[in-house]
Amino acid sequence: MSQDPDHTPTSTDARVLDGTGWEAAAGYARAARSGCCIAVSGTTDHGPDGSAAHPGDVHAQAHACLTRAIAAVQQLGGTREQVLRSRLFLAPGADWEGAARAHAELLGDVAPANTTLYVGGLVGEGFLVEVELDACTG
Repeated sequence: MSQDPDHTPTSTDARVLDGTGWEAAAGYARAARSGCCIAVSGTTDHGPDGSAAHPGDVHAQAHACLTRAIAAVQQLGGTREQVLRSRLFLAPGADWEGAARAHAELLGDVAPANTTLYVGGLVGEGFLVEVELDACTG
């Protein structure tokens, strides 16, 4: 990844690592902040062993993914209300209505821009939902 020569790191430049092992293997952070921008990487509902925590339950997976992603925004000084965009990636055949219901429960009053997509598949056995969030603090 190239660096912007005009960007000087500030005290608000930070990363959140959750230590799942996926980060080290693929070289990424759960979330990153630069200035007022916060981006949360694709987030799944994984248990301590890395496997899907709620196999077969789209609503529970979406709820857990969104909860974990919102927590990452908060760890970087943002708030739930500052989430501008959400992306929900669904495995083939996943119940989009269950994912949408979880999104409405956790972000409905914020009403961020949203994209929900069916994708060819998600990395890892049993994962039905993956979530990304973008927030702006300023």
